[in-house]
Amino acid sequence: MEILVPSETSTKNFDVVLIGAGIMSATLGTLINQLEPNWSIGLFENLDKAGEESSSPWNNAGTGHAALCELNYAPAQADGSVDPAKAVGINEQYQISRQFFSWAVQNQRVGSPENFIHSLPHMSLVIGQDHAKYLKTRYEAMKAQALFADMEYTEDLSTINEWAPLVARGRDESQQIAASRVVGGTDVDFGRMTKDLTASLGENGAEINYGHKVTGLSRDGAGWQLTVKNKATGASFKVNAKFVFVGAGGGALPLLQKSGIDEIKGYGGFPVSGQFLRCTDQSISDQHHAKVYGQASVGAPPMSVPHLDTRFVDGKRSLMFGPYAGFSMNFLKSTSQLDLPLSVRPHNLLPLLAVGKDNMSLTAYLIKEVLKSRAKKDEALAEYFPEADGSKWELITAGQRVQVIKKDAKKGGVLQFGTEVITSSDGSISGLLGASPGASTATPIMIGLLSRCFPKQFAGWETKLKDIIPSYGQKLNENPKLLANVVADTDKVLKLK
Repeated sequence: MEILVPSETSTKNFDVVLIGAGIMSATLGTLINQLEPNWSIGLFENLDKAGEESSSPWNNAGTGHAALCELNYAPAQADGSVDPAKAVGINEQYQISRQFFSWAVQNQRVGSPENFIHSLPHMSLVIGQDHAKYLKTRYEAMKAQALFADMEYTEDLSTINEWAPLVARGRDESQQIAASRVVGGTDVDFGRMTKDLTASLGENGAEINYGHKVTGLSRDGAGWQLTVKNKATGASFKVNAKFVFVGAGGGALPLLQKSGIDEIKGYGGFPVSGQFLRCTDQSISDQHHAKVYGQASVGAPPMSVPHLDTRFVDGKRSLMFGPYAGFSMNFLKSTSQLDLPLSVRPHNLLPLLAVGKDNMSLTAYLIKEVLKSRAKKDEALAEYFPEADGSKWELITAGQRVQVIKKDAKKGGVLQFGTEVITSSDGSISGLLGASPGASTATPIMIGLLSRCFPKQFAGWETKLKDIIPSYGQKLNENPKLLANVVADTDKVLKLK
């Protein structure tokens, strides 16, 4: 595909500019291109490829998160009960994403589904009597919901051995252990999907520019003017846009701050880095076919929940275990340690200080994680894979996660684990902050963004949206028959077993 490069001596004009070539920009661009094919779209990516930062599969950008196994989406309440509402909401969102994936396959926006999505059971695994009691309570609350009706539960080690042999073999039989499972989970390579969607955007008229860094962002009448640097030549040029989406992952906060919109005031970012152990030994990876999530350590952030995952990347099957959290002041793997200090503003200083004061346990946890030896990392792996040989696993660095810090009337500032869309009052610019569940819910997040940023046009788009998302506007958890149809249809198109 030919990549058009804008003139460095004249101003380029677009209806829509997308900053960053991750799954969010790729999804939004694809939706806009389908809803308004005559709108001009320009995409600017700092790196030389799409999907290389937070959307990369080795950066753990999200692998089909659907609240099937992630315990932090349905925690125990003070009275010991479990409220499934948040888990239901996330699964509803993922069902929308699955329908978008299917539409993208049917309309040649992506390649063969085997390249980016695979069937994979999702399991939760806990150790100890109290944790087993919680997991059973969660199972009972979840199974009553149509979206989780296929969930199974067991405390029998031999059954767990059938579900995930590596987790069970070599384990002390006197140890209390419990697990739940949903067979119909998936593993998604969002890096591959991002590359396909971005290439398709270029083939459908969008102007794709890699190796181009947006260095300036300012108001220009009703729209925006961007300053863009061509990293190959070092030259900068101007770009005008009626609408801007900042889908730059951890780089979104600095760019939104440059925009000067009131809506970004009071927001800060708390970067958390991480590492994983990866095993590419086929004789080992072939023995494990599941995504197995446990419970986070005391003081650990929700994103640090340990998990032993089967992963399919570039046609190869491997295992990942982690994460081992750490702290680094850069907001992206490819940027500077100055990112955090340079993001401090008078309007977000109080929230930053308040979060620092109220999260000393988190700070202590991160320091402990940074200092953890490789032997200690192998010990953590052995809790989920008792017979693991650490020499078969390599340590890799995952992507940066910039957690949202925002103002709070009572505490001054709070640390938020999740995603948040920041949109200007006139809807002319919007950006995404935060992390998990992120990529897995990109489609509903971007549809919500469209409704906020283009209220006049949105009603006229709903017919086309229903072509993309057949269940659009309906709650699948409240309509089991429709849910069954959606699952069957998407399973068929995506070739899921």
